[in-house]
Formats: sequence, C-alpha cells, structure tokens
Amino acid sequence: MNHYSFKLFTFLLITIFTVSCAGTKSATDSTNDIETSETTSTETTAVSATETWHLTPSNASPYYGTGVEKAYLELLADQSPEEKVIVAIIDSGTDIEHEDLQGKIWVNDDEIPGNRQDDDNNGYTDDINGWNFIGGPDGSHVNKDTYEVTRLYRKLSNKFEDVSEDSVDPENQDEYEYYLEIKDAYESRVQQNQQELTQVSQTMQAVQFAKQTLGIASIDSVSSEDLQISGQESQQLQQAKQILSYLKGNGATEADLEDLQEYYEHVQGLAEYGLNPDFNPRDIVGDNYRNLDNRIYGNNDVIGPTADHGTHVAGIVGAVRDNNLGAVGVAGNIELMILRTVPDGDERDKDVANSIRYAAENGARVINMSFGKGYSPQKEYVDAAMKFADSLGVLMVSGAGNGSDNIDSTASFPTRFYEDGGQATNYLSVGATSWQSDSSLVATFSNYGKSNVDLFAPGVDIYSTYPENEYQMNSGTSMASPVVAGVAALIMSYYPELPTPEVRNIILETVTKIDQVVYKPGSMEPIYFSELSTTGGIINAYEALKLAEERSN
Repeated sequence: MNHYSFKLFTFLLITIFTVSCAGTKSATDSTNDIETSETTSTETTAVSATETWHLTPSNASPYYGTGVEKAYLELLADQSPEEKVIVAIIDSGTDIEHEDLQGKIWVNDDEIPGNRQDDDNNGYTDDINGWNFIGGPDGSHVNKDTYEVTRLYRKLSNKFEDVSEDSVDPENQDEYEYYLEIKDAYESRVQQNQQELTQVSQTMQAVQFAKQTLGIASIDSVSSEDLQISGQESQQLQQAKQILSYLKGNGATEADLEDLQEYYEHVQGLAEYGLNPDFNPRDIVGDNYRNLDNRIYGNNDVIGPTADHGTHVAGIVGAVRDNNLGAVGVAGNIELMILRTVPDGDERDKDVANSIRYAAENGARVINMSFGKGYSPQKEYVDAAMKFADSLGVLMVSGAGNGSDNIDSTASFPTRFYEDGGQATNYLSVGATSWQSDSSLVATFSNYGKSNVDLFAPGVDIYSTYPENEYQMNSGTSMASPVVAGVAALIMSYYPELPTPEVRNIILETVTKIDQVVYKPGSMEPIYFSELSTTGGIINAYEALKLAEERSN
C-alpha cells in the first residue's frame, strides 16, 4: 500500500485554485477566525523539520519530540541493555542489505542458509531473516494487488449482479444489502480515483505551462524575485509566475514535482490494478487461498520488488545509532524480523494472520503493523492470530490510518477489537503528529478516535532509511507507529523483567499531555487535542524510561 506525502495534495489544491483564479488575491491572504494556537508567519518559516526532530525533547521548543536522545544521554548513559528485543516488521519488504541496518536484521540461527531444508521444522524453508507471505515458490512476487473493496465487489457481484431487490431470496437478504453497500463503496472509490487523476493531470499541465512560459527546466532555478509581477507582463506570463509563486511559497521543490509524477502513475495504475475486479495476482503465491489453515506458502525473499515503505519503517525502529550514517533509530539493542505481507494494494487477512503467528512463534516481543484498510472479510482469522500473540505477551503496534477519519465511528483494520467480543490486551493504536507545535500539530491526514486511538507520535517528515543505501523523509501514521514500537522495544531491552502489559501501561501513563486546541485532521475545525485519543498525549520516551526504572525497582 503506497503512501504519499500530504504536501502533494496541498500542491494539487493550490495549483488548481491558481489556474482557475489567476489575478485574484492570494489564498494565503485569507484569514481564519477560529481560536487556535497561533503562530506568526515569521515563526512558521523559521522552523522546519530536522532529520532527527522526532527524537528531540518533548517540550515543544520547537517540537513536541519523543525525548529519545535525552533519555540516552541522561538515563541510559551508564546502563547497558539486558536483552536484545526482536521487533517484527510486517510490511512491504525491507532492504536488509541497507548500510544503516547492518547488524540489526534478525537471523534465524536454527536455520542453515541455502540448504533448501526446513532445519528448525517450523514449516518455512530457509527462513533466515523472516518470510515473504506474498511470494511464489519459484521466487516470484506479488507486487500489485487489488483493494479489499474491489475483491468484495467481485465476489458479491458474481452472485447478485443480475438480482433485483424484488427478486432476492429472503434467505440472502442480509448478504444482498451488504452487496449494495459494497457496490456503492466501490463505485464511489472508482469515481474518486478518476477525480484525483483529473486533478493531478491539471496540476501537472499547469506546472508544465508555467515552466515552458518562463523558459525554465526546474522550479528550483527561479527565485521569489524572479516571480514578482510588475504589471507589464502578458496575461500568460502573469499566470505562469503566479502558479510557481504559489507552489514555491508552499515549499514545493522540483523533487516534489517528481513525486507528483510518481503519484500520477500510482493513481493511473489503480484503474488497472487496485480497482480492477478482473485483476487477481494470487496465483503467483500458489496457495489454497480459501483454506485459512494453509499456512505454509510464500518464499524467503523478504526484500521483494518494492521495499521502500518497509525499509523506511524498519529504519525508524532500529537504524544503527552510532555509525555516523544517514538515519538514527529509536531502539539500539534490537533485531528486525522482516515479514513481507503488504503489496501495492490492500493486504489480505490470511497473510496478515500468518505473519502475526510467525512473529509470535519465532520470538518477536513487538510487532509493528504500518498498514490498514476499511474491510476485513476474514477477520476471524486475524483475531485468532492476535489472540495467540496476545497470549504470548507480544505487543502489537499499528498505525491508526491516513484517512483523516474518526475511527470510533469509521471501520478501520487492523483493530484490537474482536468480532466475538473482547479485545487484545497488548495492543497500541497510534495517530500522527507533525513537527509544528501550533494549531497544525496533528497531521492533517491522521485518523483519530477518543476510544480507538491510544496515543499520538511523530509521523510527519520522518527521516529514515530507503532502499539501496538511500534516505528520505516520509509522512504517515505508518511512520508514527514504528516510533512507538521502537520506544516499547527500548524499554523492553533495558527492563526485560517488565511484563508486556506493564510496558504498554507505562507508555500510556507517561505521554506528553497536550492542552491546546488544534485543527481536526482533514479540516480547519478547532478541537482540543485531548479529544483525539484515549490518552490525549504524545509518546514520551524519557518519562517512560524513568517510570520503567521505578516499576522495575
């Protein structure tokens, strides 16, 4: 499942507005009369995200960081970790050969590499660093896949497409009504995708028009002075300057426009893959997909064809801290178990469940789940896997999602709540905050929920590892979740005697409480930060480790 920076959507709106309103006053001239934490334009431009802003102290000067570095300097300097903690990364695959992850990848010592035998008798042959549940026995991979709503639409339309409401069998009435719900959701998603494609296309055309009119190859080559309008220009030249002024005034670079091109290709590809009911790559895997008890399938290539997302997530948890390379992980004494489960599309419940089971059976104490979707048709199987992991004291950490939704009232999976009642004890749902400490503290894309989101963590412009020894800043609750997973692993490595429920409680009890009004995600509506999660706070590693020391004694 691909995640794109929220900046792209800002650029879309800005550029479309500019094209349609050339010659009117700037959008930044508009005012907002809601009572929020104000920051002047001077303050806004003076502060930006650093590569380690999420590790800084938690006092809002200038960031609400996590206090990780302060904890290492003041609390852990004279201590040594007592236990190496295995953190499972259930994701798109991870570049285990990355320079900043060396020595951090879990190795299954009970398996002999390359002998094509299941030496440890766990059912998985040559599972040296984890497992690929969306790979084929011949070493191939599922790269693109459909969305869950697409799969449900295909399944139900095969049964009900030619059935009218008057002719439906009473025994099938509930299922037919569910089909209508899925049909509406699917068709709305197709329409939304077409609208996004149109918007992106308009933006790209507008930028191309502006660059051609000004005779430039890159927007980085022009300054704000170059874009001043004297009033003597032609209408076309004025419009070109205005387009680039809007973009550059909102922080756009040529690299961002390259991301926009990538996003265009992603949206264009959804019609062919994610939203295409006739597309089904599952034959690559070769399993009996409908047999949920069939657990032994896939291959041992944990990198896969697109390891961008999983590599970034893994680095947030545990990139080498002291090698003077690009990224700095939260936790030092850890091993990263790699479980490739998430394609470009929606992950499948069977694969998620089997990944959770694999992690729990093979010694993981923390599982990071930076993925999510709106439907979970085999949820009972995921629930059974979560119950198993929960019984072994494995802490499951998941991103709350990037839809700006209140997940107290909007379905979002995975979730701690079981279909048959009850809930997982060792589970944390994480929303995302930004490096801005004013009204824009909460990431505009982040899901939230007073009951279903436990806490927030930094998740905007997080700098971490990227395939082939590269590094990037990415945004999403996918980035906030591994921050929390890393803090949990950090506590466990120094205080292994603390049971998992206690570690979870310590994290929740020591959050940095935020007593201010912020923008509700996806809107300009004011809301108290405390209303967006159960704790009303942001993870605080420094205070968590202090409390862990007290509880340990």
